[in-house]
Amino acid sequence: MGIMRLGRVEARVLDLEKSIDYYSNVIGLQLMARENGKAYFKAWDEEDHHSLILTEADHPGLVHLAFKVRYERELDEFEKKLENYGVRVNRISKGTRLAEGEAIRFELPTGHLVELYHEIERVGNGLKLNPDPYPENLKGIAPPQLDHLLIVGEDVEGATDLLMKVFDFHMSERIITLDGEKLLAVWLFRTNTPHDIAILKGPNGKLHHFAFTLGSWNDVLHAADVLGRNNVTFDVTPTRHGITRGTTIYFFDPSGNRNEVFSGGYIPHEDFTPVTWTEDQLGKGIFYHMRELNDRFTTALT
Repeated sequence: MGIMRLGRVEARVLDLEKSIDYYSNVIGLQLMARENGKAYFKAWDEEDHHSLILTEADHPGLVHLAFKVRYERELDEFEKKLENYGVRVNRISKGTRLAEGEAIRFELPTGHLVELYHEIERVGNGLKLNPDPYPENLKGIAPPQLDHLLIVGEDVEGATDLLMKVFDFHMSERIITLDGEKLLAVWLFRTNTPHDIAILKGPNGKLHHFAFTLGSWNDVLHAADVLGRNNVTFDVTPTRHGITRGTTIYFFDPSGNRNEVFSGGYIPHEDFTPVTWTEDQLGKGIFYHMRELNDRFTTALT
């Protein structure tokens, strides 16, 4: 029961046509539909109609993130839990966006809009009867699925408390001040990955990145080649995280939203004991090989 996974991200983009070209041909997502200034995408191994929505706007950033729940009745159950916690909940009507059913929406203490939903059109991945390992004619990086996102806001403690108490998220890693008094960042999971969502202390309502999973380190290197061939602006070229142990590349879409492709990391369980990093080791935690952050990593936010 409860949250199954990060189901979708809706991001603002400055030029919808340029963004459709980038996410189709460089990232290699499948364009499922476009309607009313929005474009809907899925990764090739996802079975729901979409996991990424692009909305044309005059500035980039995050519109909302959404978690899929296993049962329709859980929307009512989580609405009550949120209200008992002291959070205001709004209902999003079925059909507000293409291929989506009803959802509930609330705001995290960091100023980010979150939705919970169950119903969405199921289109499949075409790999259910005597399948090959992957479809033909994949383009670009071609990640199999959306993986996680990192958001930025002032009240890391408050957002963490809400997600853990109301939705039973578990903590995999955290960054604390040297005196141990304050939480500077946290990595939380509901599935079998090191994080479905991470939260970093900073200005409210900001997006740091959203990420797609890849199968191996070789896939990460291939992704870097695709990005280089298409003159995409890198934030960080292929490296390893100390936090989560995953391998990674960070780069920017045409609107300045940061993307990540991510591979590996450990498999946590509900009784996993959180890993703690102190603020003086932040560089090593984020970029294990370089052991220092570039200026963009904490300032280039949308």
